[in-house]
Amino acid sequence: MKAKTPEQSKTTMTDMVLPSETNPLNNLFGGELLARMDRAASISARRHSRRIVVTASVNHVAFNRAVPLGSVVTVEAKVSRAFNTSMEIYIDVWMEDRESGARTKANEAIYTFVAVDETGRPVKVPEVTPETAIEKERFNAALRRKQLSLLLAGKIKPNEATELKALFD
Repeated sequence: MKAKTPEQSKTTMTDMVLPSETNPLNNLFGGELLARMDRAASISARRHSRRIVVTASVNHVAFNRAVPLGSVVTVEAKVSRAFNTSMEIYIDVWMEDRESGARTKANEAIYTFVAVDETGRPVKVPEVTPETAIEKERFNAALRRKQLSLLLAGKIKPNEATELKALFD
């Protein structure tokens, strides 16, 4: 199975915030943004694995900026790292200024997807070969995030979290 770059899984979805998608403050509902991110991440994971994929977890979501009614929102997703059957997808959410067209990072998230066969059983996925500085940074951090998650879930012992231990040595 040949490794792939994050760029090969890149998914970009652009849409406008409509009145039915906003809260009483006329900002995009968080749940609506989560759904958009989930769809973009799903496409990204499928592009990487070329398999059916399912959302395994939403590892991190940061709602850093409100996204107002009428904004043009772009969700960009890329596979940051692949493990055996799972893939971490890093998502950046951009908001476009209506007048100047300037893009501002509004939010970000990290999702995990698992590739499955037609019966729902997990299947192996290709490795990721990061190319850019940010792709390498996200690739390396993905292993620490995975170890932290496994440690908190009691699935590994502290001495097995080698990447986390290295941060403190």
